[in-house]
Amino acid sequence: MIIDAHQHFWRLGEAEQPWRRDSHHRIARDYLPDDLITAAAGTPVTGTVLVESVDGPDENDRLAVFAEQPPVVGVVGWLPLADPAAARRELDRITIPKLSGVRCLIGAAPIEWTRDPEVRALFAELAGCGLAWDVVPVTAEQVEAVIDLAEAVPELKIVLDHLARPPVETAGWQPWADQLARLAGLPAVAIKLSIGLDVLSAWESWQADALPRYVEWAIRRFGPERCMLASNWPVVELRAPYARAWHDVRSVAAAVCDSPGLAEISGGTARRWYGLPDHPPAEETQPPKEIR
Repeated sequence: MIIDAHQHFWRLGEAEQPWRRDSHHRIARDYLPDDLITAAAGTPVTGTVLVESVDGPDENDRLAVFAEQPPVVGVVGWLPLADPAAARRELDRITIPKLSGVRCLIGAAPIEWTRDPEVRALFAELAGCGLAWDVVPVTAEQVEAVIDLAEAVPELKIVLDHLARPPVETAGWQPWADQLARLAGLPAVAIKLSIGLDVLSAWESWQADALPRYVEWAIRRFGPERCMLASNWPVVELRAPYARAWHDVRSVAAAVCDSPGLAEISGGTARRWYGLPDHPPAEETQPPKEIR
């Protein structure tokens, strides 16, 4: 199964998206499962990981409905992770099929709350439930906090979204490169080979030629067994259609990896990190096990 490890659905106006600005008018519409199937038609993708895009319990309720529809094979839901008591209540309340991970939107805000002993106890509990933590660190300080947490709760699977926000638009390198190497030294940390909102917003158009330096560095540091191909659809449509973005990133990975490595990046890593099934939804003979 070829897995897109990061995509979203939303109905415009159903929930406020504080991250979406006026300049993001290209994606100011509904994006639903049928739209994804159409967008991905030019790719080999047969399963996806659906990721929350709005913080709040209503988002989990929406995800629970979307999770039942192909090509979704896993879901990263929302939890108020800075408030362990509230997070536990929400985890008890939700009934998301295929729940595989959790996250909350952090933007560029400090995440010192990850150093709170109660929060770390919560993360240990999530690890015990088989749930990964997705995070998009965009500042050096946030990366340091992620490193500290990974060292303090080594059993927690951590997934860095969108290449941990490399300075692609300025052709920058440090401190991103050294910090990524440190993250790669932590065995429970994996990374998604996708392009995030900040970079897409900074670009005037899709810049495929800018990607190899950063994607290759991530693959060589983490190894294929801890890298995942991901589209970040529909956010990526700010600058490129799904198929073009997917093929451009995959081409970089294919130039770096042998066939077994490319298979890991294209699905094997996502299956292990998120506990996903081995086959696409249409081929399943039984519903995938719900992780709670």
